[in-house]
Amino acid sequence: MRSVTEYLWYETKQRRELINITDRVETIVSGSRIAEGMVLVSAMHITAGVFVNDHEPGLWEDIWSWLQTLAPAGPDYKHHRTGEDNGDAHLKSILVHHQVIVPITKGKLDLGPWQQIFYAEFDGQRRKRLVVKAMGE
Repeated sequence: MRSVTEYLWYETKQRRELINITDRVETIVSGSRIAEGMVLVSAMHITAGVFVNDHEPGLWEDIWSWLQTLAPAGPDYKHHRTGEDNGDAHLKSILVHHQVIVPITKGKLDLGPWQQIFYAEFDGQRRKRLVVKAMGE
């Protein structure tokens, strides 16, 4: 079995951003020469997430609204007693999760017709990384 590991770095301009990373992951998979296997994409920060969904701006607005309803920015979270102000970002990360595993078939990402891979930043404006690990044969 072969494995390839690469890191993607992001420093968002806004505190909260959604970035389509499908093409970057596909490039890593193509370069891995893995024909059959899987790729793990994982945010290496506890205030960010990775998920698979549709690339449609109306849906993005719905996702942000849903996350803000469940974990609103601003309330006095107990976490804020540490001097941080990002309690909501930690909760949003739990809701979308921090990683995905996508199949590799015939050397390509095996996503559904509308599926894309997204990096969700909930407490940005500083440098953060994701690990992309392709495994297979």
